[in-house]
Amino acid sequence: QVQLEESGGGLVQAGGSLRLSCAASGRAFSRYTMGWFRQAPGKEREFVATITRSGGITYYTDSVKGRFTISRDNAKNTVYLQMNSLKPEDTAVYYCAAATRDLIAQVAGLYDYWGQGTQVTVSS
Repeated sequence: QVQLEESGGGLVQAGGSLRLSCAASGRAFSRYTMGWFRQAPGKEREFVATITRSGGITYYTDSVKGRFTISRDNAKNTVYLQMNSLKPEDTAVYYCAAATRDLIAQVAGLYDYWGQGTQVTVSS
């Protein structure tokens, strides 16, 4: 089992940057596919990015490609989401998630563990 805790959210102006971190406790962090999702008010939770166990493969939703970068440091049990050129439509609660399956996982139901989320607000 793994516990996840996000940090790094906040208020930023459009065009600015934030880096989210997700620290995992428990064993065998390197055995989990990690993902980031977000949920805006009144909307369903949506996939943002995912990274495989070794970090060798990443995948993004189209709306963040070229602006967001997911990475991980298995020695620190941490996954990151670097967010650049932020837009007001990026405003949401951002969640990290861990999946025991070794695959590119875009569907929330494939993830087994979730953090509590961190708020990102982008002002225009």
